[in-house]
Parts: sequence; structure tokens; C-alpha cells
Amino acid sequence: DIDALRAVANGINKFMSEDKFVLIITHYKRILELIKPNKVSIMLDGKIVEEGDGKLVDKLESEGYAWLEE
Repeated sequence: DIDALRAVANGINKFMSEDKFVLIITHYKRILELIKPNKVSIMLDGKIVEEGDGKLVDKLESEGYAWLEE
């Protein structure tokens, strides 16, 4: 539920700093609205096929995966 998601996001945000990072593997965009990623990697067939900042999440949400398979 949203309260649990916020609690998890708050804990992760408190943990992150310049010398620490968190790897989040998700298909759920909502958590990335609460935890602002500074780096996004997209995997397809077990390989990283695209990397970027948080804007990449928005592109994936609006365009899907088809542009990655071209």
C-alpha cells in the first residue's frame, strides 16, 4: 500500500548519500517518484541496453520498450 511504500522510500532516502548508493530493481514507477534516481539503467534480455538519469524512466513510461528493441 502507499503508506508502506512511503515508509520504505523514506528509509532509502535517509540512507543514500554521496558515498552510498542503493540498487533498486523495479517495474513499479511509483517508487521512483518517491526516490529520485540519479542513474537509471534499463535491462533487456539480461543486458543493460540504456543508461541515463531519471528522465529515462519517463521516456520508458510514455514510449514503452519498443524503441529499445530497434
